[in-house]
Amino acid sequence: MSSPAVATVLQEDEIAALADTAVHELAHRIALQAFSGEPAAESGAAGLGSTALTRLHALAHIQRALERRARQEAAGAARAGATYPQLGEAWNMSRQGARRRWPGLAFAPSPAPTPDSRSAAMNVLQRPYDVLLVEDDAADALLIEDALHEHGAARVITRVSDGLDALTYLRDPATERPDLIVLDLNMPRMNGRELLAVLKSDDDLALIPVVILTTSAAPDDVQGAYRGHANAYVTKPVNLDQFIGAVRSIDAFFLETSVGPPRQ
Repeated sequence: MSSPAVATVLQEDEIAALADTAVHELAHRIALQAFSGEPAAESGAAGLGSTALTRLHALAHIQRALERRARQEAAGAARAGATYPQLGEAWNMSRQGARRRWPGLAFAPSPAPTPDSRSAAMNVLQRPYDVLLVEDDAADALLIEDALHEHGAARVITRVSDGLDALTYLRDPATERPDLIVLDLNMPRMNGRELLAVLKSDDDLALIPVVILTTSAAPDDVQGAYRGHANAYVTKPVNLDQFIGAVRSIDAFFLETSVGPPRQ
């Protein structure tokens, strides 16, 4: 999907001027038609400002309508193939800002792979897959979610903050079982090591692939994760490009080696 941010500075200025004019005219029109019957301020400065206050009232309604419409358009763009970086660029903000403004959008699945692609095993699943992210650090979680969405590694990401919340989610009969769990190690209440042990000892949950994604590169942590039957272990890099490369490795690993868990 091509980005709309190809206009020159002059074109952006012209768009801004058109938007200002349109909003001013719309506020004035609403003030005249919808609020003309409201009692005006009695006298003095308040009376002189009553027309401006009426327009301000109209602008409040315009702003709410704009937010609703923007959410609808963002959802439509996501279903058509846009990513959070593209939504942010269209709204003149960062991808993190778009993620915070419009959380939980349903994104279009990745294009079908070619037969000679390393991701050809996606044909076995015949659907995009859902991720349960178990991560207590909000900044890390946002980075992981953006990278997974941007590179087509997930359609829906559900985030919980620790192992206990993860088990509550996974064992709730009203929730759909995820296809992949991305798990941090160091968390409050129930950490990633404890959760991994519970998952792999539970017949109903043991088949869900688990990728450990953590800052720890300690040999004991790596060996312990694989002894606990984790499917992959990835260390969080500081560099975003390196992290995206790691996410692609997770994607390739999952699509090529895993069997989709049964769904309720």
